[in-house]
Amino acid sequence: MPRPQLIVCAGDDLFASFFCPQQQRRLSRLFRWSRDGARTLTPGLRRKLTKADALITTWDSPYFSEDLLQLAPKLLTIAHCGGEVKSRFGLSLFDDLTITTAPKPMARATAELGAALLVYSARNLDFYRDKMRQRSNRIYDDLHLHGSTELMVGREVAMIGFGRIGRALVDLMRGFDLQWLVYDPYVPRSLARQYPVHFANLDSLLRHAHLLVLTAALTEKTRGLLSRDRLARLPDGSVVINIARGGLIDLAALTNEVRSGRLRCALDVTDPLEPLPIGHSLRTLPGAVITPHIAASNRRVRHEIADTVMNDLERFFMGHGVENRVTRAMLDRMT
Repeated sequence: MPRPQLIVCAGDDLFASFFCPQQQRRLSRLFRWSRDGARTLTPGLRRKLTKADALITTWDSPYFSEDLLQLAPKLLTIAHCGGEVKSRFGLSLFDDLTITTAPKPMARATAELGAALLVYSARNLDFYRDKMRQRSNRIYDDLHLHGSTELMVGREVAMIGFGRIGRALVDLMRGFDLQWLVYDPYVPRSLARQYPVHFANLDSLLRHAHLLVLTAALTEKTRGLLSRDRLARLPDGSVVINIARGGLIDLAALTNEVRSGRLRCALDVTDPLEPLPIGHSLRTLPGAVITPHIAASNRRVRHEIADTVMNDLERFFMGHGVENRVTRAMLDRMT
C-alpha cells in the first residue's frame, strides 16, 4: 500500500525542536510528508489539505473549524504535538476524525518543575537570596541565634487537581515524606490507597493551604477558581504555585496579595497576560517567582512528544487502536 500523505503544520524552528534528524527519517519511512508553517489557512495550505490523509499539528498551527473535511476530504486522523486541543479544532471533528494528543511526556516534566518550585518556596530561598545581595551579614547572625523556620520534609501540601501531573508530582516527591491534601471532585477516592493523599473539599483545603499547588485542567468550571475571595481564605504567608493554567487564578487579585506581602507565589503560567508584560509588578515583587512557561518546554520532552505522535499515527494506519485519542466526551474535563 502507498504511504499515507501527511502534512506537518509547523515552521522550521518549531518543527526542528520536535523532530530530530532520526525522527524525520522515521517520518519519511512511514509517510509521504510535507511541512507547512502557516498559522492561518493560506491558499498553499488549502491545496495541500486536499490530498492529506493525516495531519500533525502544533501550537502554531491554524485553528481548524468544523468545515475542515470539506477542505480535506481524505483526512482520517490528526495527531497534536501537545496536550490542549479543545480550542484548536471544531467540535464535530472529534466525532468525525481520530484526534490524538501526547500528554504523558509533558506530565513528568511539568511535575519536575512543580517539585522544584515547591522546595524553593518551602525553604523560602528567594528571601535568603535577597538577603545575600545586601551589603550586610546580619542574616548569618539571625540564623545563628534563632535558626530558620523553613523545611520541606514532612510538610503538608495542598493540591488542586489530581490528574497525570498531580500524580506524577506526588510520585516524584515521595522521599520528602509529605502529606498531601487534595481537591479534585472527578477522580476516584480509591486513589488514596495508591498515593499518600487525603481528599478534602475546597473550603477546607484553602484554610490549611500553606503550600498550594495547582495542577488542574482549565475548564468552564475551574476558570477563576482561585478568585479574590478564595485567595483571601488562604493563611497568611501561604505560597500559590501554578504549573497548570493561568486562568485558574484571578491574576489581579493574586498580584495585590503578593504586593501586600500576605501571600507569595511561584507561577509558570499567567492569564489573561501571557507573556507577562515587561512592566508587570509580579516580575519584580519580593515573594514572586515567575518563569516563562518552561514546564514542558525541554527539547528531550519535545522529542518524546514526537515519538508519541508518530507511534499513534503508525498504529492508526496499521489498523490498531491508538493510545491517546481525545473524544468529544472528554473535552468538558480537559483544558
